[in-house]
Amino acid sequence: MNVPTNLFMWIMACLPIIVLLLLLIKFQWGATEAAPIGLLITIITAVAFYKADFTLLASETAKGIWSALPILLIVWTAILLYQVADEAKAFLVIRNGMRKLLPNELLLVLALGWILESFLQGITGFGVPVAVGAPLLIGIGMHPMWAVILPLLGQSWGNTFGTLAAAWDSLASTSGLTTGSPEYFAAALWASAFLFVWDVITGLIMCWFYGKGAGVKKGLPAVLILAVIQGGGELLLSQVNTTLSCFIPSCVSLVALFLIGRMKMYREEWKLEDSPIMNRAGTTAKEEEGPSDMSLLQAFVPYFILTALTIIVLVVKPINEFLGQFSIGFSFAETSTGYGFVNQAVESFSPLVPFTHASMFLFLSSIVGLIYYGSHGWIKKGGTGRVFAKSVAMTMPSGIAVIGLVIMSRIMGGTGQTDVLADGISRVLGKAYAILSPVVGLIGTFMTASNMSSNILFGAFQSTTAGLLGLNEAAVLGAQTAGGAIGAAISPSKIILGTTTAGILGREGEVLKKLMPIAIGTTIVIGLVVFATAVL
Repeated sequence: MNVPTNLFMWIMACLPIIVLLLLLIKFQWGATEAAPIGLLITIITAVAFYKADFTLLASETAKGIWSALPILLIVWTAILLYQVADEAKAFLVIRNGMRKLLPNELLLVLALGWILESFLQGITGFGVPVAVGAPLLIGIGMHPMWAVILPLLGQSWGNTFGTLAAAWDSLASTSGLTTGSPEYFAAALWASAFLFVWDVITGLIMCWFYGKGAGVKKGLPAVLILAVIQGGGELLLSQVNTTLSCFIPSCVSLVALFLIGRMKMYREEWKLEDSPIMNRAGTTAKEEEGPSDMSLLQAFVPYFILTALTIIVLVVKPINEFLGQFSIGFSFAETSTGYGFVNQAVESFSPLVPFTHASMFLFLSSIVGLIYYGSHGWIKKGGTGRVFAKSVAMTMPSGIAVIGLVIMSRIMGGTGQTDVLADGISRVLGKAYAILSPVVGLIGTFMTASNMSSNILFGAFQSTTAGLLGLNEAAVLGAQTAGGAIGAAISPSKIILGTTTAGILGREGEVLKKLMPIAIGTTIVIGLVVFATAVL
């Protein structure tokens, strides 16, 4: 890399991220307001200090807009699905039905905030668990902010091997791991072990949020059982089949949840009246029963369709291959900075495969929901128009933030700022770099909203750095993608998915403030473990 790695250049590369965090957390700005400021600073540092020209900026901006499109499609279609269920008052039926099925409120919270998200992450990913989970939690009486925080945590442990291991495959490819080799399975073992620990922490934190010590005491048996199934199952299967190592355990945990609900300590009605995450005041809407002739299974019809479509398209190989051959992408010419930092020409940049993309499953599920609810008379005259109008209105503000953040990430990567951040840390710290190896992965996902993108950005760098510093390469690569998975809980773009569907767009800073200490603290602990493998 020809870009000079010195303290000044490193600070300039950090500046956009620091400003973004300060605006979101310290000054409580919404992402819609903060993202353009972060982008402006990124452009200034790119031109003034990283010698970027107009051609490069235009190219990376175009790439950013194109990369943001899949995220925006998910935002819109997830909101559309929510609006369909809301128009039919299905959430009222789901709330009341789930309360009867799982009378223990803490178990209900874990079901809709953790286990359902794990299942959706295993098959779909791309932020869908957050966008879908938040409205469901609000439906059972949770404060909107907490209804965003819990799904962000719940989906994050599955961000490496979920979505049929898309992020893991990216890491293996960019770092040179040969599929099936001892090094491949060693790195998968480290990654899944770190994620097992994070999965346990996730469940316990949710119990703590619900009721502090009393919540942890009540939820501990359920959390341990479910975490062993999810995290432990992923750990074992990562040594057999990485593609299904998250999907299968997340399916089993969904079934196990209802069996746990029959255990003596969970089958009786129980809740903490003073739980800080639950809205005990109630509203007129929450007291409604919903349509008397709608069953719980009928209320979940769009979500059953979503699950079935996703499994069929992603798991049945002939169908996946047939639908996957249709893709849309644009070519970009080679660009470079004044320092000679080159962005290679690409014939088809980040191709969108529409028929296997999560937004297609969400859209079709929404249409089926509209037809099904409408045929039973649960969507009244004019309801379809209201559903589409509301979904578009809710999507537009978050679109500004998502596009700004993704362009910001592309320009930082395309001008060498991202590489300077990582390279500077490794040069200064030596072997102690191991402590921050998962932080690099976390930063990558924080900026791009994708563990897969983080692994593509830093996989080769982490592998090379581990070799130069004499670190355990498998442990470093495992830490990279585990840090990336944890970063999925604090990525502004993913937070926006939740705040938009929860109706609290603009409160992203509050969500970040709650999650940052947990995410960063766990990531540092993982780094300490990697460091220990190098010095012991």
